[in-house]
Amino acid sequence: MVDYSLETNQEWWSQQWLDLLDKYRFKKRLERARNYARQGNVLNIEFKDQKVLAQVQGTQPEPYTVSLWLDQFSDEEWNYIIETLSQRAIFSAKLLAGEMPQDIEDVFAANGLRLFPFSLDNVHSQCSCPDKANPCKHIGAVYYMLGDRFSEDPFVLFQLRGRTQEQIITTLRQLRGQNEENINVSNLETKTVKSNPDSPNLNQFWNYTEQLDSALVVITPPPSSETVLDVLGAIPLASIAVTSATRSTSSASDLVMQYLETIYKNVSQQAVLAALNREET
Repeated sequence: MVDYSLETNQEWWSQQWLDLLDKYRFKKRLERARNYARQGNVLNIEFKDQKVLAQVQGTQPEPYTVSLWLDQFSDEEWNYIIETLSQRAIFSAKLLAGEMPQDIEDVFAANGLRLFPFSLDNVHSQCSCPDKANPCKHIGAVYYMLGDRFSEDPFVLFQLRGRTQEQIITTLRQLRGQNEENINVSNLETKTVKSNPDSPNLNQFWNYTEQLDSALVVITPPPSSETVLDVLGAIPLASIAVTSATRSTSSASDLVMQYLETIYKNVSQQAVLAALNREET
């Protein structure tokens, strides 16, 4: 499979979009489209409602107009989709963090739909150029540019299906809030039956006995290699000679920092191993 993506670090959802082009049999045309995208021939891209509008500079003085759109979901279908999303906290968390959940398509499949187009036939496009082929190189260039846009903002794909980021997040928060309120009311009713509401048990005020969603616990390395030792800086100690054999000197501060770094790394590794073992059990 030939990689036609503009960047090598595409997010998986962007690459899935670009994989649609891999199924197109006219590879030479795709190469010209990719070059158009890389050379800046796509002058601008804007979203008007749920349609993509772009200006692509071709061989003629005036740029060509490209429009692209997907089949939109109905309000009823979107209500079912967002209701299903709200039932999985990890989906809400990832979307709020600007990431596309890996199994997001399962949510749409459960409602008899697809978020990602199955083939190029499911993507509607037009170009003002005289080329009768679709996609032409101008439309193909816009495809590639959209792959980069999806990587930056996964909600663009949702927008093409009929819902903006603001609409989805607002509805998700409302549904999550209702779910949490229902849980709190249910817990309150249970506690009221079991105990006297006038005599709350203050010793259990900070206890939480509900089962946590294990999908929310993700053990990963820190996003930065910077540690607390880097933040605190060197310890101001006097300089000392190390060995005459190495003919180099090092300060006591350097030696202490190296020792602490070794301990820090060992403790970090042991903590991750302990967490993973606990998670498996």
